[in-house]
Order: sequence, then structure tokens, then C-alpha cells
Amino acid sequence: MADIVYKGIVDVLKAPDGDRFIVISEKSSDNLIYDPKFLGWDRSPDFLLIQVTSTVGNNKESKLAFFRFIADELKSKLSIRPDDIMINMVFVDRSDWSFGNGEPWV
Repeated sequence: MADIVYKGIVDVLKAPDGDRFIVISEKSSDNLIYDPKFLGWDRSPDFLLIQVTSTVGNNKESKLAFFRFIADELKSKLSIRPDDIMINMVFVDRSDWSFGNGEPWV
């Protein structure tokens, strides 16, 4: 899953190669609270929530292409049901990042 998300971030959103900082957190059914029918979808207990925080790809075309890429790749490569895939993108300014040593990204 991390490889697919990374490929989408670099190939679709156009982040620089090497921008691979991914956290995967698995939750038990007691610790993942969601509405399985929200907005008409049919989510199973295998529901995934993918959140990307980025400075790149902040236009409608890029976002839609990224959503489609992730859903298609997860379905074809990992047999994940599309109804079980929710993606959220958070866009921040470069000044909101420090990649090390407490120094701002400029």
C-alpha cells in the first residue's frame, strides 16, 4: 500500500523523488469508528482512510487524478474494494515544514 501511495505522490502529484514519509497505523474495529453507509458507500471492516499532507498537487485536476490512481491501483494490485477506500488531502505551505534539525524548509 505504501508503494502505491508513494508512486501516486511522485508520479501524479509531482512531488520530488524521495519524498517518502509514510505512516501506516492499523486500528482494531473498536478503535476505527466510521459510518459504513456514509454518502451511499458500502464500507466493510477492511475500510482504509488514506490522508496525504502535501505542498504539491493542490489543483483540482491533480487531486482527482491522484484519487483515481490510488483507487485503481489498490483495487488491481491488492484487491481492495473501491468502497473501502477514503482519501483525504491536506495542503500546507512550505513554511509549515521542517525536514530536520529544526530548520524551516525554504
